[in-house]
Amino acid sequence: MVRNIIIIGGSSHPQLTEIICTSLGIPPANVLLTKFSVGETRVEINESVRGKDVYIIQSGGGKTNDHLMELLITISACKTASAKQVTAILPLFPYSRQSDIPYNKTGAPLTKASNPYNKPDFAYSLESRVNTPHPDQPQSKGLANNLDGLHKDLQKVQMEESSASTPQTARFAAHVNGTRQRSDTIDSYKSNGSYQQQNGSTTPSTNGTDQHDHNIETPKKSKDNVFHPQPGYKQWVAQAGTLVADLLTCAGADHIITMDLHDAQYQGFFDIPVDNLYGRPLLKKYIQYQIPGYQQAVIVSPDAGGAKRATAIADSLGMPFALIHKERRPTRITDRQNATMMLVGDVANRTAILVDDLADTSNTITRAAKLLKKEGATKVYALVTHGILSGDAIDRINNSALDKVVVTNSLPQDEHKKRCPKLEVLEIGTVFAEVGVSNLCIDSVNKRQAIRRVHHGESISVLFQYD
Repeated sequence: MVRNIIIIGGSSHPQLTEIICTSLGIPPANVLLTKFSVGETRVEINESVRGKDVYIIQSGGGKTNDHLMELLITISACKTASAKQVTAILPLFPYSRQSDIPYNKTGAPLTKASNPYNKPDFAYSLESRVNTPHPDQPQSKGLANNLDGLHKDLQKVQMEESSASTPQTARFAAHVNGTRQRSDTIDSYKSNGSYQQQNGSTTPSTNGTDQHDHNIETPKKSKDNVFHPQPGYKQWVAQAGTLVADLLTCAGADHIITMDLHDAQYQGFFDIPVDNLYGRPLLKKYIQYQIPGYQQAVIVSPDAGGAKRATAIADSLGMPFALIHKERRPTRITDRQNATMMLVGDVANRTAILVDDLADTSNTITRAAKLLKKEGATKVYALVTHGILSGDAIDRINNSALDKVVVTNSLPQDEHKKRCPKLEVLEIGTVFAEVGVSNLCIDSVNKRQAIRRVHHGESISVLFQYD
């Protein structure tokens, strides 16, 4: 039993809180987490946390925004109640994927903005080549709708707009043939003196006031002067990842513990310590004990971004490695989901094991499984750390070529297991509370309690040793 420590479980994953508290031998703290009728989050801590180390367990997924706000309020409440240290345990870090925003060659993010290039009649073929001259081949014709040099045209328009808005251009814009032209406004009409020239006739003014002022209307802005953003460009893109990191720090969090961040650079957004635990030990143990003849199987990364994660498992187990490459030339975000996939490696007459950090809509792993079966794989496993499985992901998995999908319980999986017979769930509560050595054998008795080691200020380097 660990003394002088408080475990607070959020509403996102109560089962995980119970598992961690059972491993540590302490009961969860008595807290009240409710909502007012208006929808505001209410947090009450019904026991003293003064001078104690508080660990708050709250995972992303589901109602992400509500869970995040609940976590922030709970952290602030603990700091206000004079807690010695507050550590946020986030098995799935919310908004971790928004630190990486896709950009095309011109620097504009790929968005679903309303523009002529996102309309159905905009024919873009994945087989079309860029217009690069080749010494042995003639230059390609470009796009099917005769939009040659799309990026060059957009850059040209951007340069023209920027040059037209410079102070020097605006200064001489009113000169025509060397003559200064007055703007047609009410003030300019009044400043012409006692006579006004209008419709080819002069009309005297009385006491310096024009008699036709009530007939003069302010001219409307020309359509040419209205700002039109260039197609496919969104002016402001929120960096939600940086914002969430700042919110947790400002709320009072002293330490963050998470697992398998989608982007490792996310840790650089924080000014406080961040421990990114690995889910690889559990996946590696499953491969060794649950997949027969795993030495002849092939570890496959479904995209280039997860190659490092997959190769770490393949190298430690002495298994071959394959990679699925996605061809993402289209500038539309809808085309990115239907990009061409190519297999780099050999999976014929072998078991293929897909390894990824998370599965949201499961579009990537299901398409990868179809490709692997087409290339001759006998069985296809998908090992994923975070099974978000939102939308129609369960139906997509049931109808896919996947033989089995293995996820961890970083998110509640009870409802998913009822709907998907292919789904198998691994326990990660012991990873946060206990970390076994000796290749993480099930009967290992030499365990390291992660929260206990953090509480006593001991080294936690064992958390990152998965060999």
